Amino acid sequence: MVTFIVDFLKKNMTKENAIKLFQDQRVRVHWNEENEKWYFSIIDVIGVLTDSENPRKYWSVLKTRLKKEGSEVATNCSRLKLLALDGKMRLTDVADTEQLLRLIQSIPSPKAEPFKVWLAKVGYERIEETEDPELAFDRAMENGKNSELRKLYKL
Repeated sequence: MVTFIVDFLKKNMTKENAIKLFQDQRVRVHWNEENEKWYFSIIDVIGVLTDSENPRKYWSVLKTRLKKEGSEVATNCSRLKLLALDGKMRLTDVADTEQLLRLIQSIPSPKAEPFKVWLAKVGYERIEETEDPELAFDRAMENGKNSELRKLYKL
């Protein structure tokens, strides 16, 4: 069965309908050319971050809790047909990058913690840049040490 899936994936996976690996676990993704956005299988991400025996059930419970709290993340998720392990295209809840990052914040798991720390750091930096726009320029220069930006300003 595994050989069939690997062969099928090699023949049929494209940028529009791909599988990404995170810590050696698969996460199905879909590129929407029109919206220019990646969409990620929520169940796959939950499986990676929680090591849940049943990520589908975990998502169902989390979705119910989020809806009760008034979160729009669960309500605004789309469903796309993604390739399942049985080789068939099945409807799956998906989230774009912004929705996924918001969803990760709701997952109580040690594996989700590095994402939460990173999100807090990035958020703090954006607030700083709002207060002092020169910081944004400095960070851009620092992050692009060998970039065209540095060459443009001859730094």
